[in-house]
Amino acid sequence: MAEIRSSFLVALGSNLQNAGTTPLETVQACLAEFAPAGLQVIAISNFYRTPCFPAGAGPDYVNAAVELRASLSPAEVLSRLHKIEAQFQRTRTQRWGMRTLDLDLLAAEQRILPDVQTYETWRTLPAERQRQEAPDQLVLPHPRIQDRAFVLVPLADVARDWVHPILNRSVGQMLADCDAADLAEVQAL
Repeated sequence: MAEIRSSFLVALGSNLQNAGTTPLETVQACLAEFAPAGLQVIAISNFYRTPCFPAGAGPDYVNAAVELRASLSPAEVLSRLHKIEAQFQRTRTQRWGMRTLDLDLLAAEQRILPDVQTYETWRTLPAERQRQEAPDQLVLPHPRIQDRAFVLVPLADVARDWVHPILNRSVGQMLADCDAADLAEVQAL
């Protein structure tokens, strides 16, 4: 029987040095850790410099995106991404804080997890609550893909035609909807 391999979209980011390694070097180095974790890299975006989010929260980020394939559940992929983050000294002390490495699982094909109602609750959560609260379970697609140019620009490099299963908009369409000032802040390296 053939092995079923699913496609996953992942955002990568770093804005802190790690033992003398720059954020760009960290993001580049983490790519070598995907295959040993059972995550096959299919496509890698360009690398981009973006202001820290939210504004003023720290040094600029280096952002990228990858498309992966794996014979794993979304929860298993997320667990392996967290293990890779730990290899690069990632600590989870502040929501939306500075970090040596951030690997966000954005989407698992057209899956909606855990369900549409929970997804919508997190997508429509007021901005102030977003800063203070985090879901206690995996929510896919990432509830704020459509709002973040720093995610959509690199994501368009690897999955421009991926269609959001709730919003029914492709990455390219969501990117076209972004504020011009937000897009201008995302600079290719």
